[in-house]
Amino acid sequence: MKVIKFRHPYTKDIVPDEDVVLVLGFFDGVHKGHQKVIETGRKIADKQGLKLAVMTFNQHPSIVFQKVKPNEMKYLTNLEQKNQLMANLGVDYLYVVEFTSLFASLSPQAFVDQYIVDLHAKYAVAGFDYTYGPKDVADMNHLPQYSKGRFEVVAVSKETQDGSKVSSTRIRESLDQGDMETAASLLGYTYEIDGTVVHGDARGRTLGFPTANIKTESTTRLPKEGVYASEIKVGNKWYPAMGSIGHNDTFEKGRQLTVEVYILDFAQDIYGEQVSVRWNHLLRDQVTFNSADELVQQLKNDETDTRRYFMTMKN
Repeated sequence: MKVIKFRHPYTKDIVPDEDVVLVLGFFDGVHKGHQKVIETGRKIADKQGLKLAVMTFNQHPSIVFQKVKPNEMKYLTNLEQKNQLMANLGVDYLYVVEFTSLFASLSPQAFVDQYIVDLHAKYAVAGFDYTYGPKDVADMNHLPQYSKGRFEVVAVSKETQDGSKVSSTRIRESLDQGDMETAASLLGYTYEIDGTVVHGDARGRTLGFPTANIKTESTTRLPKEGVYASEIKVGNKWYPAMGSIGHNDTFEKGRQLTVEVYILDFAQDIYGEQVSVRWNHLLRDQVTFNSADELVQQLKNDETDTRRYFMTMKN
């Protein structure tokens, strides 16, 4: 898959000189609903002998429209994760458009002309609720009018699960509740974050539970505070682990939120490593203990529960 970055106004030389099926959307999480849209585009591309292109944005449009501050936006997937998920779905070209105020000021017709027609799209595929401007004049129902017969429009119906639409909002709600099973069911994969292993206060080592402290981007969406059966990817290998998201209130009030992972049966020094962490199952909420001894006993119970979880998953 080739990733091509667009900054408005772009130059024509960066556009592949071939006809494509173009799939449109922001695709945060690349969940089952998004997968349905992309797979629809893939089937058309295969049938018509065309390449499959997907257009997304470098940041959420609501930032430019000042509905949310940049430091308040939390994403289900960063661009690297989105790239990998797109590649797994058989995308040939991923167009990443910088969503700037200048780009946002395009009229619906100008957007269609410059970002669908001029990108050699013979089919424009998007979810039924996709918009490219004010929703009353720039929705999927109006797209054939702007296309002027230059490409075919394919609107993909909503994907539902348990009677409700599969959406990024539902996934965020599941993460906030620590319901990782529902989140995974809606995503089609276990929820995962990226980060870097950094030095912490080494308290876990003194307690007999040395942890990898994971520094994440400020834009990363973390699940609910708690202790989880997790997995961590170091290098190219996944290891079973016990993950914790919390403030370590047992030792000091008002501490910053931390992400710590105790890797089962693991003794390597991994400071500075780029890692990924999967959040499989919430074991318990965070609580404040009266003493370090109480905490250690609970951690032993958590480790037992974590091992039992992975043994159960194998059987």
